[in-house]
Parts: sequence; C-alpha cells; structure tokens
Amino acid sequence: MPFIATVWLIGIVFNWIGSYIPRTVYGGLVSLFIVLASLLGLVLFGYLGSSLLMRPLGNYIEGLINKTPLIGFIYSSMKDLMKAFVGKERKFEKPVLVKESEYVYRPGFITQSDLNELNLPGKVAVYLPHSYAFSGMLFIVDKENVSPVDVKSSNMMKFIVSGGVAGFDSK
Repeated sequence: MPFIATVWLIGIVFNWIGSYIPRTVYGGLVSLFIVLASLLGLVLFGYLGSSLLMRPLGNYIEGLINKTPLIGFIYSSMKDLMKAFVGKERKFEKPVLVKESEYVYRPGFITQSDLNELNLPGKVAVYLPHSYAFSGMLFIVDKENVSPVDVKSSNMMKFIVSGGVAGFDSK
C-alpha cells in the first residue's frame, strides 16, 4: 500500500510538472530529464533518509505528524496496520478457522492466546479480516471453537482478502 500510494503521488507530481512544459521535442527532452532527475533525487533522498545522518530528522518529522490531530491518528493507525502485516513485528502468524456453527467456519488469525488479564480464561482473541478490504473485526471466542490451520499466514491472508479466489500454493 505505501508503494502504490507513493507511485500514485509521484505520477500526480510528474503530471503537474509536465503541464507547464510545452509539448515539443525540446519539451519532451526536458520532461525526460525532469523524470530522470526526480528518480535520482528520490533514490538519493531514500539513501540519506536511511542513513544515520537523517534518522533524527525523520524521527522529528514523525513526531510532528503524530502530534497533529487527525493526521497523527491516521498515520499511526496505518503504520501499526502495516507493521502487523509485514516486517519483524508481524502479528498475523497463527492462521485458524473459527467454528461459527455446525457447518460454517471463518478463517482468521489468533492475535492473543491468553486472555487471563481480561478475566477470560479459556478464550482467545481472533482477528477475522474482511475480503477485498484492509479491515476486519476482533472476536473473543472459546478455544475449543478455534482450529489451527497448517498454511503460511501470508497464504491465508491472501486467501481471505481475495474472497477465496486466490487459493493456496500447492507446495
């Protein structure tokens, strides 16, 4: 999602810049130069942003974003959501099926397997993602209604988000 949003934003900027350049051969060369210079600038900015010199500045800017009403909430929510799906701190690592009735099971992920702090022994927290969306609902269910599934969590997420169309790898 961050990659798609970045590509979309870069496309808007390029279109905006290109709207001010005449549509001639000369203008085409200038447009090509602007695109190449922008890509080089983005790579350089990314390199500097990942270095130790720019990390404090990035942390400062992130702190300002987090303090901004509404924008901070959206930013931190998106950051937490992305951390849950990718990176070292992935949260959806235990795919399960939750028995809703005798004939209906819902795929999901255990997010907390011990709810004694909530005075709910014998229960687990299960996140059930929605199909075709990056949203879902958290349910507290009895452990006996949860069955582990022996598939990679990324395949289970792909299966759920695609509405069951994606299927699973045969490996």
